[in-house]
Amino acid sequence: MELTQNEINERVAVLKRYRSLLEQQRSKFAEYLKVLELQENEICEEDENALRLHTEIESQIVENIACLQKVIVPMQSLYEKSHAFFSPQDSMPVSSIQNELESLQKKVQAQNSKNQALLKVHMEKLQTQMANFTNPFRNRRSPYAKAAATSGSMFAIEV
Repeated sequence: MELTQNEINERVAVLKRYRSLLEQQRSKFAEYLKVLELQENEICEEDENALRLHTEIESQIVENIACLQKVIVPMQSLYEKSHAFFSPQDSMPVSSIQNELESLQKKVQAQNSKNQALLKVHMEKLQTQMANFTNPFRNRRSPYAKAAATSGSMFAIEV
C-alpha cells in the first residue's frame, strides 16, 4: 500500500499532536501527585486552610486531566490506526510516555488512597471528640435567663 505525501504528513501531524497531548497529561499527573503529597502533610498537621486550598487545586487539576482525556481518546484511535506506518523510532517516544503516564497514574491512585485513609482516621477522631464533648453549662441556670416569676403574696402596709 503506497501512501501519498499528504497522508504521510497527516499521520505525522497526528503522531506529533498525540505525543504533545500525552506529555501534557503526564505533566498534569505529576502536578497532581505533588499536590496529593503536600495534601498528606496538611492532613497530618491538621491545617484546615491549607487542606481546603489543596483540595481546590486538586479539583482544578482533575478537571484539566478530564478535558485532556477527552481529546486524547480520539487522537489515540487515530494514532493506533496509523501506527503500523510509523517507524519504530518514531513511535518509541509515544510508548515511553504512555508507560510513564501509567506509572504516574498508579502513584496518584496510591497517594489518593493513602490520603483518603488519613482523612477517614482524622474524621473518626473528630467524631469521637465531638461525642465525648460535654457541655459544662448543661442543667445550669443561665445568668442571662429571666428570673422565675415569684408567686404573689399580700403585704399589709400601714401608714
